[in-house]
Amino acid sequence: MEHHAVTVNGRSRPLDGVPTHATALDWLRDTGLTGSKEGCAEGECGACAMLLATPADDGGTAWTAVNACLVPVHALSGQELVTAEGLGSPEALHPVQEKLAEAGGSQCGYCTPGFACSMAGEFYRADRVAQDASAEPCPVHDDAPSAAAPDDPESAADAEHGPNGFDLHSLSGNLCRCTGYRPIRDAAYTLGFPEAGDPLAERRERPAPVAVPTDYAHEGDRFVRPASLAETLAILRDEPDALLVAGSTDWGVEVNLRGRRAPLVVAIEQLEELRTLYLGEDVVEIGAALPLSDVERRLDGRVPLLAQLFPQFASRLIRNRGTIGGNLGTGSPIGDTPPALLALGARVVLAKADETGAVLEREVELAEYFTGYRQTVRETGELIRAIRIPLPLAGLTAFHKIAKRRFDDISSVAVAFALDVDDAGVVTAARIGLGGVAATPLRAYEAEQALVGKPWDLSTVRAASAVLRETGTPMSDHRASADYRSAMLGTALLKLYATSRGSSRGIRTEVPA
Repeated sequence: MEHHAVTVNGRSRPLDGVPTHATALDWLRDTGLTGSKEGCAEGECGACAMLLATPADDGGTAWTAVNACLVPVHALSGQELVTAEGLGSPEALHPVQEKLAEAGGSQCGYCTPGFACSMAGEFYRADRVAQDASAEPCPVHDDAPSAAAPDDPESAADAEHGPNGFDLHSLSGNLCRCTGYRPIRDAAYTLGFPEAGDPLAERRERPAPVAVPTDYAHEGDRFVRPASLAETLAILRDEPDALLVAGSTDWGVEVNLRGRRAPLVVAIEQLEELRTLYLGEDVVEIGAALPLSDVERRLDGRVPLLAQLFPQFASRLIRNRGTIGGNLGTGSPIGDTPPALLALGARVVLAKADETGAVLEREVELAEYFTGYRQTVRETGELIRAIRIPLPLAGLTAFHKIAKRRFDDISSVAVAFALDVDDAGVVTAARIGLGGVAATPLRAYEAEQALVGKPWDLSTVRAASAVLRETGTPMSDHRASADYRSAMLGTALLKLYATSRGSSRGIRTEVPA
């Protein structure tokens, strides 16, 4: 294996002698970079956020904020990252740090390094554009303005974007217990744009580091990054107990909170074969290891149901690493993507290697994929290669997530709808996906049948709502009672009807190229 190291704040640091289960956060702190903090160890607080150099669509580099507490440090071999220490110094603050200080955006300071890194990721977003059309062009990117944003943060373009184009969703995974979010938001909304000579801005012009094939052993455990899908499948064939990790948003929780120590970890998040996105005439195919933020950006609203889902899926920090393949692979009954994909009629593409090394694929309806609590039809040696969504899309879609918080939370109940209503106002097709109300995500077949062939009116909706309310086998836990979950099912269709009247007839959605 070639030199096993990661570049941190411009300096190469070796990974030799580091346990295979070590997270980036633990390793950073052990090397003296203690700006990153551990607040929750499960990706919910953002105190550990760092910036990772990832491939941009134009062939350059994007600075992407991720949770250091969830990333296996050995997955960063050959990569570049920046921590809060690498942004600036007490003598020369980074613009993000300067604005946080000016706005009073830090009190105890525990969460501040994570906020600074998440904010810096948005600061360096290449397509961030100020709402002020008279702004000067950016010296680094000619198509982006460089003038400082208005000093009045109240002049925000909308509830979730500042006058400088700052997207508040970039901070949705960062929690603050004492300062309050107003001064942090004010700091974000008064940020300008990178100046000429900013080294992190200039770094965007060069390609991101390529994935480095890795086979690292430590005290009997191995961490492997195969060079290809075929090599990965061969490992899974010969090592059936190998643990696959992509975004590692589940792996980190298992390691940090449950003490899991897998003897063999296989990283697949940078396999090009799993990072595709194809828009065809009759299908949308999404690679299983393409990060959710990338899927959201590249689809750009072409699948409206997923466009509703993405902002509600955990946080930007999680979506920057998490994948659809991982969300389906765990088999969790409360994952957010399964209900939406069920409503879209999605299919799962499974791949494995035979004894000769040839790659074999099969396609499974997602409605038939889940067989029990965290159990699926995926066989030993198989992995999810892609998810296929058939076209055309339904004309009326919606995603309802019931949780204790609007963002950065786990569903108590999730309901996804995909209906077609013809010009006469009759429901011609219906698919309803549910999460959080049974041991598996499921289709609400009986409620669908109560809609199809009926007029899209209040009488039909009430009758189908009564059926939907009785669907599944909801349980009581710390998130919600069984009765509450049933009640939410009973109101979901009524909410859809109330918000869709007059806009749902005779619509079939095509996906533009």
